[in-house]
Amino acid sequence: MPASRRAGGITKRCECRDAGGKRLGAKCPQLTKRNHGNHELHQELPPDSEGKRRRFRRTGYAKVTDAQTALDRIRAILDLPGDDEDGQRRVGDLLAGLMASRGDIPDPTEVSRKLGVGVPLDGRTTISDWLDQVMATKATRVTTNHGYESHIRVHLKPAIGHLRLDRLGVGHLEDMFAAIEDRNDLIRAENAARREQVERCKRGKPGAPKAAERAQLAKERAKLAEMPPFRRITGPATKQAIRRTLRMVLNKAMSKQLITFNAAAHVELAAASRPKGKLWTEERVERWRETGVKPGPVMVWTPAQLGAFLDAAETDRLYAFFHLISHHGLRRGEGVGQSWADFSPTRKTITVATEIVVDGWTPIETEPKTDGSAGVVKLDAGTVRVLQEHREQQQRERAECNARAAERREAGEDVADWADTGKMFTAEDGSWLHPDFVSKAFRRIADGAGLPPINLRDLRHGAAALVKAGGGDIDDASKKLRHSTIVLTADTYMELFEEYEDDLAEKSAAVVPRARRPRDEAPAPVAVPEAGPGASQPADADGDEPTVDQGTDNGQAPA
Repeated sequence: MPASRRAGGITKRCECRDAGGKRLGAKCPQLTKRNHGNHELHQELPPDSEGKRRRFRRTGYAKVTDAQTALDRIRAILDLPGDDEDGQRRVGDLLAGLMASRGDIPDPTEVSRKLGVGVPLDGRTTISDWLDQVMATKATRVTTNHGYESHIRVHLKPAIGHLRLDRLGVGHLEDMFAAIEDRNDLIRAENAARREQVERCKRGKPGAPKAAERAQLAKERAKLAEMPPFRRITGPATKQAIRRTLRMVLNKAMSKQLITFNAAAHVELAAASRPKGKLWTEERVERWRETGVKPGPVMVWTPAQLGAFLDAAETDRLYAFFHLISHHGLRRGEGVGQSWADFSPTRKTITVATEIVVDGWTPIETEPKTDGSAGVVKLDAGTVRVLQEHREQQQRERAECNARAAERREAGEDVADWADTGKMFTAEDGSWLHPDFVSKAFRRIADGAGLPPINLRDLRHGAAALVKAGGGDIDDASKKLRHSTIVLTADTYMELFEEYEDDLAEKSAAVVPRARRPRDEAPAPVAVPEAGPGASQPADADGDEPTVDQGTDNGQAPA
């Protein structure tokens, strides 16, 4: 019901009492005097959740105009929900709470913003409430939302979830990130203690331990069982991701005019350095074989090492997959999700339009990672030939699968034919490949070939190195990898390109054959024959005639 049709109004009352001590209220004869008593407003509110009637009452207004202004504001708030019964109840709850607390009556515009968003109308929306509100309507990829939800569950809600949305400050976030770093220190100490304890639990000598040693090992292993497990620290990159999540959430609150300041945009964090690609040079391979330590988190094979891997993978049914992503830089999910419909052998292109990623452990099909990730990839003739041969192999697998299924159905089994998913790379029954399956296959082939370790994703980095080997530059690599900006490519690959340039320079110089004398070998002496006056002298090293000594006749050196 509109506020204009609800019971309400303004009266005047005082605190005077009669001879018996009873308050006169609105019956006091002196209320006709201008400065006697106070004005009171009253307004019927929507029923509560149980259907009970309730009224808003407030007194203490010295001027009737003040009371009328407050009443008009209350009625404007009551008109906001229109016929929405839930909205009517919410504004009724708000005004009933303000009457009990003697709180200020808010501006109707502010209440309208909160009513439309669905947050509490009393201004006490917590960070936790708003996080839930945003994530309930977040329309991004499932895997992206899971990243947001992880940051919210593990870090944001425990640290700042209890704070009011409109009172969050930079200091709160500085305290949160300081607490994360303190926890990192604890994790490092616990991990170090566990590593030491693991060493104590190892047998000193091969063979069955003696009774005393067996008892000691049992004690040490019991201590190990009571220690916290190994844990990962929250590194700089994860801290930046947590801040991005919170900044996104607070930006939405600003767009709804619930807050005017985004604290996450102003908190300072250490920059997260992007891992740089490094080439597996002969020296690094030799050092790795001696120590087992990788020189860096992102390692790239040389063309010769990639060739050795592809030679080893050539008999594997996933050879075409590894060939494609290693030459053309597709991500794992893009390769697994590639469709035959997006392959053109005549134009020598594929179009990256979908990818298969893992949600927990379940593979799901999504659009590519970014708008820039979707696009056309130009193929070389060799890759086109490999893909065509793979399609023929897949057709043979399909025929064999259907033949086996028919035989089993004749035997009474309920077996389906080959699954026609349209994907370029599939399991032997035509179903989707699980992304982790290709990663395990890659590790198996690489280990079997005795190659230095890289991750499957590093084949994408290797595609950038192939661009350099083919005479391309950073801009060419950026287009090849479909990066949104060349800055991203340069941050990751510039060091690799410079290193690759050095390696190519040395190899280019080594191509020229030289019969070089060792540097520590003394030059062969030149024999000078004895000759009398008038005899001819040997030529110098350049083949010129010797210089005539212009000294004196008595053999002394010239002045």
